Amino acid sequence: MENYINNNQASVVGTVEDELAFNHEIYGEKFYTFTLCIPRLSDAADHIKVMVSERLLSDFPIEVGDSVEIDGQFRSYNSYENGDNRLVLTVFAKDIHVPQEESLRNPNILFLNGYVCKPPVYRTTPFGREITDLLIAVNRTYNKSDYIPVIAWGRNARYTKDFEVGQNIKIWGRIQSRVYQKRLSEEEVVSRTAYEVSVSKLEMGQN
Repeated sequence: MENYINNNQASVVGTVEDELAFNHEIYGEKFYTFTLCIPRLSDAADHIKVMVSERLLSDFPIEVGDSVEIDGQFRSYNSYENGDNRLVLTVFAKDIHVPQEESLRNPNILFLNGYVCKPPVYRTTPFGREITDLLIAVNRTYNKSDYIPVIAWGRNARYTKDFEVGQNIKIWGRIQSRVYQKRLSEEEVVSRTAYEVSVSKLEMGQN
């Protein structure tokens, strides 16, 4: 159990952007989602979905505009909408509290210990920056896994581009959001948000 907790650790600090929305109920426990606005070092910000139990909210009620610190895990689940299967990524809250001064200096921290589950995709941007796209499976309790999209840049991109499926990898980085356009038909284009992990440090683990 301790390994499952330690291989996926997220700590994010930001401002609550929207009202709590009911998501699901399991064994009589209700879960809600909201969006947390997390500042970057630049003027930009990431807008990350958080899932929280009503039991945490009874001890720490939150409202739009509140500044909060969330400790938990970055999880994935499949959502079926209008016949379309989407991978949804959220920070699953295990604790909510008032932000600490130290956390404000680094408001978006994530550690993952998982396994490469698709061949890496190496590419370069129009500006010549090197990127490798990875999909990492992180084991969870009850024989479940979270599937996390990861982006490595520069020398980390070159280092990971030849990783094989099944390779164990440890990643330190941050959760980021990215808005993109998806064409549904010749007439209809919709904006959607993708969530991924931007790597700051990584190392090969032991299989």
